[in-house]
Amino acid sequence: MTPENVSDEPTPPKPAEEEPNVAGDGEGVGSSGGSRWRTSPEQRSYTQRLLKALRSAGGDATPADGVSRSFAVKEAADSALAMSAKGRSRWSRAILARWRRRRERFMSRKIRRVSLRRRTAMMEPSPSVPAAENALRTPAKRKRGGKEESVVDDRLRTLGRLIPGGQKLGAPALLEEAGDYIAALEMQ
Repeated sequence: MTPENVSDEPTPPKPAEEEPNVAGDGEGVGSSGGSRWRTSPEQRSYTQRLLKALRSAGGDATPADGVSRSFAVKEAADSALAMSAKGRSRWSRAILARWRRRRERFMSRKIRRVSLRRRTAMMEPSPSVPAAENALRTPAKRKRGGKEESVVDDRLRTLGRLIPGGQKLGAPALLEEAGDYIAALEMQ
């Protein structure tokens, strides 16, 4: 090239890496959370936790406990998935809280088997957990007042029941949690 052909305009720099288009990648709401579950470290973490939980659930599920083996496997898979999420989402915290409540209930049954004298020395009787759990699970009833509820509200309420911890979320937060939960279930 001769000096006469060179222009004084600077050439635009070539981009080293293009940033991913989060809004237009076609995954919808919660797409940033969904890609997290496709990474190798997250999958490895989940697999290790799942194997450990399945090993412990295999020996724990006996007919004497009143827990079926399929229920124990489902609980192991759900708790491993929630622990892999590390409490970053509402659904994972809801699953872990449910798991803790069931574990405490199981442990309290074991303690009840101890003789009356030892039990009174160990702890005070606690309030009924199922009643408290049912009080949290029943959604507040809305009065229709002659108005028809919209189809969207009905479907959002149904979605809220399907996503752990989603009953008390607003529409945008519920859709984001649903996107993350679906991505985690796909990885599972």
